[in-house]
This record gives sequence, C-alpha cells and structure tokens, in this order.
Amino acid sequence: MTQTGIPFLFMRGGTSRGPYFRREDLPQDRDLLSRVLIAAVGSGHPLNIDGIGGGNAVTTKVAMLSKSEHDWADVDYFFAQVSVEDRQVDYKPSCGNILSGVGPASIEMGLVPAEDGVTTVNILAVNTASKVVAEIQTPGGVVSYEGDAAIDGVPGTAAPVTLNFMDVVGSGTGAFLPTGNLRDSIGGIEITAMDVAMPMAIACASDFGLTGYESREELNANADFFARMEEVRVEAGALMGLGDVTKSVVPKFAVLAPARDGGTIAARYFMPWSTHPTMAVTGAQCVACCALTPGTIADGLVERPDNSPASVELEHPLGKLHVRVDYAIDDGAFRLKSAGLLRTARKLAEGTIYVPASAWRADGAPDNKGSR
Repeated sequence: MTQTGIPFLFMRGGTSRGPYFRREDLPQDRDLLSRVLIAAVGSGHPLNIDGIGGGNAVTTKVAMLSKSEHDWADVDYFFAQVSVEDRQVDYKPSCGNILSGVGPASIEMGLVPAEDGVTTVNILAVNTASKVVAEIQTPGGVVSYEGDAAIDGVPGTAAPVTLNFMDVVGSGTGAFLPTGNLRDSIGGIEITAMDVAMPMAIACASDFGLTGYESREELNANADFFARMEEVRVEAGALMGLGDVTKSVVPKFAVLAPARDGGTIAARYFMPWSTHPTMAVTGAQCVACCALTPGTIADGLVERPDNSPASVELEHPLGKLHVRVDYAIDDGAFRLKSAGLLRTARKLAEGTIYVPASAWRADGAPDNKGSR
C-alpha cells in the first residue's frame, strides 16, 4: 500500500502539456494538493524523472476541472503551475494554452454533454475569475482531434479550438493599469504594467540591449539579461500591488520590438525565469492590448490599426500567434470588449497516475485511498 492512484487525462493544450484531473479526485487542502501535484509532475529534478513533467515550465502545468455552480459557466477550471526543479506550486496565474484542452477534457470526463457538430463550453477560470467561451469540434457527439488548423509551435494540424475571453481586464490586480500609469520607470528601464488575462510588466527589448528577435536558446543563455529583468520584474510586482513576487511567476514579463516578418509586433515572453518557446495565450492578450493602447511602451514599435475588431499578429520564437481584439478607444483610453484566439488540443493518454501515498498526508503516513 505504497502508492495512491488518481484518474487523469494527459493532454496537449495549445503549446503546453500536462495532466487534467477532476478536482474531486484530489485533496481539497491546498498544502496537501501541492504535495500531490509535485509528486505527480516530479518537481525537484531537471528532467522530472520521477513524474510525468517534461523538464520545462510548459510541460509541468496542471488543470483541475469540476462542474460549475456559477450561473453562467458549465465548468470550473482551476490551474496550477508546478515548478520544474524547486518543488513549488503557484496557483496565482491561469494558463490559456492549457485552457485550450479544458473543453475537450470536460466532454471526455462527462462534465459537459457533447452536441452533434460543435459543442460550446462556458469555462470559468477560477484562478482569475475570467470567463471563456470555447467551441469544440464534436461531429456525431464525439470530440474530434483531427483537422486542418495549425498553430506555430506544434507540428502538423489538428481540429480547431476557438477561445473567446471575456472579463479578463484586471484579472489579477483589479485594474487595467495596476500602477495607474501607462508607463513607469524602474532603474532606468521604462515598462508598461498591464493586467489583461495576466498581470505583466512589458518593456522594449532594446532597453536591455536585445534585438527582440533572439531565439529562446539565445535568451536562456543570457544570464545578465535574466538577472536585470528579474530586478525590474520584482519591483514592478510591488508597484502593481502584488507584494513580494520573488517566488511567484506573476507578473510575467515580455520585451517588444518592431515586427520583421509581416506581423504586428515582435514579442518575447518569459515565464518568468525562462523564455517561453512560443507565446502564452493569456500573455498574448495582454501584449496585444499593450500594442493597441496609445501611450504604452509599444509607441513607435507598432503601426496601430484603425479598425475594431483588430487582428494582432505577435511574432514569437517559433512563428506567430493571432489575437482578435474587440476594443474601443474612449477619450483616449483603451477599453477591451473581448479577445479571441484559435488553438488546438489533443488527448495523448488517459488512465491512472500514481503518487506515493505519503504525499496525500501531511504527516507522511501511508494512505489507503486507491493505493496499490
């Protein structure tokens, strides 16, 4: 009786990957939950060799789903970012890429009945109280994963998953501009602190001596840049009302540069202690809104469209991500109505994941809940 079994789906959501659980199958106590997720992912080793993580922040993410009691939502989506090496779990952010798999997983788990053709799933992202409408391809009442939709950062094509984000302004801080300013200066670096789907500090790449077109590998090897960025990020977190963020992945960080491959603007996104291989879905909404807002750090880097909804193409290390932004400029102030993205997802495996039974108990004693 040394291990505890937990049913799960293993899914790729957008450009991220991880286990999807029913919330009722996991401990309700937050400390115990963290112990279980750390064991499941294998946090504490660079390769996550004793768990199912992939040794990268985009492959150590967890989705926990349940039927929603909210009048609007069908499903509650509770997200956890498990660290690769330091055995930490952060519940502050949400993740839009993992969210891409929430609709399909909800249907697979029986939380939402499938329609014939397209099934609409109303999702409440409980970490940030954000509302998302997902459209899932379900011909014949069965989730389809095959299709012609392609997203940069994922090989091949798959069935499209359409996501429309609503009520995402101030998701973590309660304000579009948490500091009250379009720009703030921190140690000689100008930033825009913005909160749309994800609290972020956004700067110009050139202010860090970067081009903004570096590869993920080049950036991850630049220790001086990461040290300087973290100084700015930590002070930005305090200015945004987030307190001491030295051990939190929020706020995230991004640097911008003029587009060079036909997009709207070039962006590099940080998670924050490593470079994102592509672009986070939540972060993409914030960066897109920063690009569209007059007076932000994006001034001079982008030719802003006059129309709304606007299609914003963010150039990232492996291609582009498109964000459809429905917005208005009222008396010079940016007002977001909704943001939409096209993603894909795929079920990779399903079954039972096993963690040491002692992880389920704070005292480390064995537990008989489904143990084998």
